[in-house]
Amino acid sequence: MSTGKTPKGGAFILDPACKTDIYTPEQLPADVLEMGQAAFQFVESEVVPRIPDFEDQSKKIQTNILTMKKAGEQGLLMIEIPEEYGGLGMGLVATSYVSERMAQYGSFTVTALCHSGIGTMPLLYFGTAEQKAKYLPKLATAEWLAAYALTEANFGSDALGAKTKAVLSPDGKHYILNGEKVFITNGGFADVFTVYAKIDGEHFSAFIVEKSYPGVKIGPEEHKMGIKGSSTTTLILEDVPVPVENLLGKIGEGHKSALGVLDIGRYKLGIGVMGNCKRGIGITAAYANERRQFKQPISNFGMIRRKLADMAARIYAVESMGYRTAGMIDDVAHTLDRSDPDYVAKVGHVFEEYDVECAIMKVMGSECAAFCADEAVQIHGGYGFIEEYECARTYRDERINRIFEGTNEVNRLLVPATLLKRSMTGRAPVMPEYMKLVNAARANPAGVLPTYEGVPLGTLARMAESARLLTLYAFGSTLRKNMAVLQKPEFVLGMGEYYFEKLANMIMHVFALDSVVRRAQQILAKVGEEKAANAVALTHVAAAWSWSVIRNELNTLIGALAEGKADEIQKHLEAVAPFTYAAPMNLVAMQDRVAAKIVDTQKYSV
Repeated sequence: MSTGKTPKGGAFILDPACKTDIYTPEQLPADVLEMGQAAFQFVESEVVPRIPDFEDQSKKIQTNILTMKKAGEQGLLMIEIPEEYGGLGMGLVATSYVSERMAQYGSFTVTALCHSGIGTMPLLYFGTAEQKAKYLPKLATAEWLAAYALTEANFGSDALGAKTKAVLSPDGKHYILNGEKVFITNGGFADVFTVYAKIDGEHFSAFIVEKSYPGVKIGPEEHKMGIKGSSTTTLILEDVPVPVENLLGKIGEGHKSALGVLDIGRYKLGIGVMGNCKRGIGITAAYANERRQFKQPISNFGMIRRKLADMAARIYAVESMGYRTAGMIDDVAHTLDRSDPDYVAKVGHVFEEYDVECAIMKVMGSECAAFCADEAVQIHGGYGFIEEYECARTYRDERINRIFEGTNEVNRLLVPATLLKRSMTGRAPVMPEYMKLVNAARANPAGVLPTYEGVPLGTLARMAESARLLTLYAFGSTLRKNMAVLQKPEFVLGMGEYYFEKLANMIMHVFALDSVVRRAQQILAKVGEEKAANAVALTHVAAAWSWSVIRNELNTLIGALAEGKADEIQKHLEAVAPFTYAAPMNLVAMQDRVAAKIVDTQKYSV
């Protein structure tokens, strides 16, 4: 599975574009493809036909329990759990594909990903050997179901400010927990919760809490806009005695599992929602072929075809970033010694290395889902607003994805903030690379941007490199101008957020642009031009989208950095001119090529 020397997290900002091989879905091995197909068939036979029962408030708890038990029996919830704890011991690539194939109905997707993701991962990565031996075999088979309890009524994004309290009992055998957690996915039927509380009101820590413990109470089901088939409740803790051996990790280090597991959850959400996006594009294409206006199918109309092409291109971009990220994480994990007692914990640290990519996946994946759901409703027209049509439910269900696992606003801030922190510690030399770029552009303007002559899709690769350099310039210029106030809260929470949001959008689309071009280059090398034609067309559409975002955000940032002064704006534009390059393309023709295949096959495909 190795793709060669594995780049460090965030390296796509520092390394020349399209120079490193990446992992792509085209490399999935046969056993993973078979597992994914089994997951898809399970959902098609056991979940989709029972959607009315999932959405019936009087039946949904039992329906979820029974369906999860069946999924557990078929091995669909144990992909990452090590074999010694009853799992399959497969990596993130395999988990990604199975998760994506299972994601055909939003409510069940949330239930399953919560259980096998943030519900199980704290134990897997931060539990002791005894804790893992006790709980993981039961979670692997869904004998027990899991949930994650971090959020409180007044503490969402600021989860570390939680007020739930833990006090050691006089005999030293238990921690007594008191508090209330909200928005607990799987809360209505989970057997075990990872709960975060402050020991003595100060030391933020994690605990394994079983539903059967005295004082554990489950609140009523929330009545939600979407994902109505999943369970969402409060978790009330009233003098709950939790055995001291159920402390998860060390006292005062709950943030490690909380934030580490969120990295994992963010990635899995971003890749998982692609399954429903692909389902939606197939259903929408089929409707467009059947729906006739002006004596012809609406799939013949240019604007409908453009919508289908843009949906597919965004799926292609997120898919490319996702499997690239999973491949890097798996590659690094495979270098670790599996006999090391701390092996699993070290795998958890690998996710931390790629937390920028995980945050990008969460934002880009959830916003791709939003875009696809919205366009599906628009193509369905008035029927898209009728509950009889699946896209109406999908539209409601997808909305939570931009809030789950840290809001997209918070994740956008994390992307540049993490790179800034790494730059300041020397771990990722963003500022030195920025200065090298500025000096090189002054000394030899014509030589700063490589030509990529003789490289397959060379014009797109050159545009990807241009996008990277423009983003590096924007990042460095922003930090340089605001260095004196970067640490001041009033700046960070005010104008700083504005700058960081723009930078985040540029950084995310650099990753997308580089990923789609490199993937297409690898497909071309493997199957040749004729068979790679659709991938090349998808790449052009996705690249044009990312380029437009990067240029728009750059222009906005330049205006802010120059404080609107025309002469200062001109200086910035002259500074970036040597490394600004847009690949020539017939975007309309590429969109129509992509749309033609979707309309013909009634499905997403590369």
